[in-house]
Amino acid sequence: MEKKNFEVIIIGGSYSGLSAAMSLGRALRQVLVIDSGLPCNRQTPHSHNFITQDGEKPAVISAKAKLQVEFYKTVQFYNGLAVKASKIENGFEIVTASGDVFTARKVLFATGVKDLLPEIDGFAECWGISVLHCPYCHGYEVKNEKTAIIANGEMGFEFAKLISNWTKDLRLCTNGKSELTLEQTEILKNKDVLILEEEIVSLQHNAGYISNIVFKDGEKVEVKAIYARVPFEQHCALPKDLGCEINEMGYLKVDFMQKTNIAGIYASGDATTQMRSVALAVSTGSFAGAVINKELIDEDFL
Repeated sequence: MEKKNFEVIIIGGSYSGLSAAMSLGRALRQVLVIDSGLPCNRQTPHSHNFITQDGEKPAVISAKAKLQVEFYKTVQFYNGLAVKASKIENGFEIVTASGDVFTARKVLFATGVKDLLPEIDGFAECWGISVLHCPYCHGYEVKNEKTAIIANGEMGFEFAKLISNWTKDLRLCTNGKSELTLEQTEILKNKDVLILEEEIVSLQHNAGYISNIVFKDGEKVEVKAIYARVPFEQHCALPKDLGCEINEMGYLKVDFMQKTNIAGIYASGDATTQMRSVALAVSTGSFAGAVINKELIDEDFL
């Protein structure tokens, strides 16, 4: 790329980053979107709960979005990985894995999170297909089916309550000794939720669609879907390198304007919230783009 200096650099070119790029492109801003092409839902066959796009393939949504953003000629795209970021006199400098260097007055991180999947054989292959994180995104498609939850303690109890809205054929797999209280255990039993404490060794599946949970004692339990909350880490370390705060849940800390604690740095999408959905990612990205444009106007209108 010949152009090296921009008003805004967006790191992350999935739904939130593209949404921000559209806002900024329509505001006539010189924008660079840096994207490495690894969205967290790349294995998920269908996206849901996003009006006008319900049931569409995630890659189709993002491809259409990028095509529309490309209409705005002040927005450029860079296919690669941002590996270094630093504060400079008039903004920020971003270095990519290929050694390219770009600068901008403002930076938006729309980089998402990286799920840390358990070492259960078959789990990774089923993740996003039949092992699910969100009933609002995928619960309707497996309503009233034989369903399991992999969780324990307070999270397991609350998750079981939530998923019982979509199915009553439910079992809670604590994957080891239960950490439920006696009261929680009694409540779940009264709601016919089967509690299974045996350790899970594998998930039997066909191309990611689960058929059985296999336990350490050899028992198999037939299910059509599993819900699991897995630990995660920020997909990109650059915000932390720049001094951006991480909240107690592991998300980038932003205020109601999508601003981080570092002036000139913003964040949006999955990196900032536990409510991981395409609709919310688009919303926060669009708003961040508008906020960034307004801040640029305020700085220049002096």
